[in-house]
Formats: sequence, structure tokens, C-alpha cells
Amino acid sequence: MPESQPTRLVVTVELLLDGDREDFMRLVAENAATSLHDEPGCHQFDVSIDCADDRKVFLYEVYEGDAAFSAHLASPHYATFAARTTGMIARKHVRRFWLKAG
Repeated sequence: MPESQPTRLVVTVELLLDGDREDFMRLVAENAATSLHDEPGCHQFDVSIDCADDRKVFLYEVYEGDAAFSAHLASPHYATFAARTTGMIARKHVRRFWLKAG
């Protein structure tokens, strides 16, 4: 990251579910809440459902930077979430952005 770039990292995840939607939503809500509570570098973790197709889920996450996102991916609660939801996700697309202030 160039020095002039902001330090906060935005991660978006687009998911297409292929499985038990209610179970997935419970698990992702637990993951989001635990991330916000237990990870000091996680500033925001929103879970949204597509208005036209409830199989499509959008996650919007804000981290202090790369190290905080790496810590999230290495956390025990994320490992549990990933293992328990593997068969529920048909498609996953992750994008990373630097948060521009102002």
C-alpha cells in the first residue's frame, strides 16, 4: 500500500447460497458478532440479503488494515464458520478496497 493511502481496509463478499439459508444466516450472524466483539481491528461487519433473491448475501466488513483482516481469517471463530458453511455456498466473490476518508 502506498504511504498516501488510508489504512482502513474494506472487504466485500458476495455469496450465492446453495443450502440451508436459515442455518447459514444464523452462522454468519454469529461470525459477524464475534468478529466485532473479539477482534479490535474489526470496525464493521454488515450482513445483507438481496431484496429479489434471498439466496444472495452481501457482506461489508471494515478492518484496521491488512494485519487485522489476516487476524480475522486466522481466528478460531472464522475457521469454525468456514468449516460449517462450506457446503452451503455455491459461489463466493471477495473484493478488497482501501477506505477513502472524506
